[in-house]
Amino acid sequence: MAVPKEVKEEVERLRELIRKYDYHYYVLNEPLVSDAEYDELKRRLIELESKYPELITPDSPTQRVGAPPRREFPQARHSIPMLSLEDARNEQEIRERIRRIQSMVGGKVEFCVEPKYDGTSLELVYEKGVLVRAITRGDGYVGEDVTPNARTIRTIPLRLFEPISIEIRGEVVMPKRAFQELNRRLIEEGQRPFANPRNAAAGSLMQLDPRITAQRPLEFIVWGFGRSEIEFKKQSEFLKKAKELGFKAPDPFVSDDEDEIVRYYKEWEAKRDSYDYELDGLVIKVNDISLWDKLGYTARAPRWAFAAKFKPRERTTKLLNVVWQVGRTGIITPVAELQPVEIGGVIVSRATLHNVDILKKLDVRIGDTVLVSRAGDVIPQIVKPIVELRTGNEKPVPIPDRCPVCGGEVVREGPYLKCVNASCPAKLVASIRHLASRDAFDIEGLGEKTARLLVERGLVKDLADIFRLTKEDLLKLPGFADVSAEQLALAIERAKKVPYHRFIYALGIPSVGQATAKLLAQHFPRFEDLMSATEEELMRIKGIGPETARAIVKYFSDEHNRRTIEKMFKYGVKILYEDEREGPLAGKIFVFTGELDCCPRSEAKRMVEDLGGSVANSVSRKVSYLVVGKNPGSKLRKAQRYGIPILTEEEFLKMIEEAKRKA
Repeated sequence: MAVPKEVKEEVERLRELIRKYDYHYYVLNEPLVSDAEYDELKRRLIELESKYPELITPDSPTQRVGAPPRREFPQARHSIPMLSLEDARNEQEIRERIRRIQSMVGGKVEFCVEPKYDGTSLELVYEKGVLVRAITRGDGYVGEDVTPNARTIRTIPLRLFEPISIEIRGEVVMPKRAFQELNRRLIEEGQRPFANPRNAAAGSLMQLDPRITAQRPLEFIVWGFGRSEIEFKKQSEFLKKAKELGFKAPDPFVSDDEDEIVRYYKEWEAKRDSYDYELDGLVIKVNDISLWDKLGYTARAPRWAFAAKFKPRERTTKLLNVVWQVGRTGIITPVAELQPVEIGGVIVSRATLHNVDILKKLDVRIGDTVLVSRAGDVIPQIVKPIVELRTGNEKPVPIPDRCPVCGGEVVREGPYLKCVNASCPAKLVASIRHLASRDAFDIEGLGEKTARLLVERGLVKDLADIFRLTKEDLLKLPGFADVSAEQLALAIERAKKVPYHRFIYALGIPSVGQATAKLLAQHFPRFEDLMSATEEELMRIKGIGPETARAIVKYFSDEHNRRTIEKMFKYGVKILYEDEREGPLAGKIFVFTGELDCCPRSEAKRMVEDLGGSVANSVSRKVSYLVVGKNPGSKLRKAQRYGIPILTEEEFLKMIEEAKRKA
């Protein structure tokens, strides 16, 4: 059958586009389109080549697993190719692939289902238990030798617990909180932030200087193996062994039931935002390794595994306008107003542009088609404009010379514009929102609308005024009735007792995020010690640099700030130090393992801390309780060895409710 001319032309156009996008994404680290749009192009090319196999050429992008190795690193060959996976994008496609595999095997098949971490793939080669080489995926056959960089990642063992020879494959990832902290630092330094945790992990691993990689909070999580002197019978057995060898590995879900697997996929897609790492789907593998050779491979991917992808996190849309928002420190931030677009199941209509320098580096213009990223609970941001789609009608973004809220003077501080009017109401509203946020005083019901009303009506003139508000004060606000006023007044009263690190964070000290607040609380036994700390003392703390130290000293040197803090204590605010935590759970230490149905682990931790208890990350003999969710890890066995009481999720919630009644 002759191939129609229009099909040949479409195939060539698709190949040219994919090659271009591959080069920009993998080599230049500058994505031109979203992952979803790239996947659509690739799927279309595969579809046409499958229908007209005579069109397949050796240089077609479908014959390549990944991207060419970069020239800056030595090349290394994989002993067994690191193939990519074919995608299933929804429930129907997942079911189709499961049934196809069962049909090829001739009966029911047990599957091993694992999280699909959104990072960068890496193979670790161990000889007699010693790490000798680390190789990126590259094109699937040849990758980059990044051994010096890999050695800086603390979750990569330099020596295994057993002296075996094995090739371990996994994903280099960056936890979401660490990603946000890294981006915050980059933005403060006037550098362009990473678009998402995946780009941050890849960019950090591929640094030419291993010392830079060492400073980045990278982790390695195992998902597979190449050559091995151990013969594994099941994928789930391998993952268990990987943990015994000293690696981080997921706890898989194993089932031969199609409905159970689909239900598990839906559960994970619904809770992906609460997970510590960014996921773009699940990987579904035939668990019985003896069936892998029977099922075989296509030119690009194994037939015994596939990726069940979640809704994409990146999309292109139109930039309609740019507005300027004033924050609690007076920093004026450009915010993009977008043509609404669905990203990962959420409608996004606004995205941050960070600061003036980044705005200029992006060279984004009103009317541009832009690539927008939404990574987990990170604020959506514009990755870049799609310059190739410009029509000539796009307009530059005007930079304000006066504060958009109060009309006050605007000055330039490094990459930022800043309103210097001390009485700017926008600064106080933003500070109230920050103080009332969940990671600070956690005052339920005190959102932006109420904060604005409190400032407009003159009820709150500084942050301390929040803690003298009464029900009668709140009844003066429009929209507040007897019940809502009483609830907010009670929420403020309950919030007055606050853990030390959350109090520090609530103050809104420039450059002090949650991680830095915890560092400060650990190094200064009492708040008075922190208030009188010098720059030299602060800089002795690992993780605090000169800029942050100066900001802290400057904040506590300001007389207005000191008066506000004194008033907070006068109005009943009490710091709960670690050694004098109050509440029914005071002195109790909890550890969590496995997945909780009730809430994200961060929320469970908050429940414990609000009732006076504390949460540890690892099991020791000091731990009071281990709370066990679904698919618990090695912490359970260790707790059992130590005789630590084990709580189910239901028992934990019952304990919390009883403690609340006593509080």
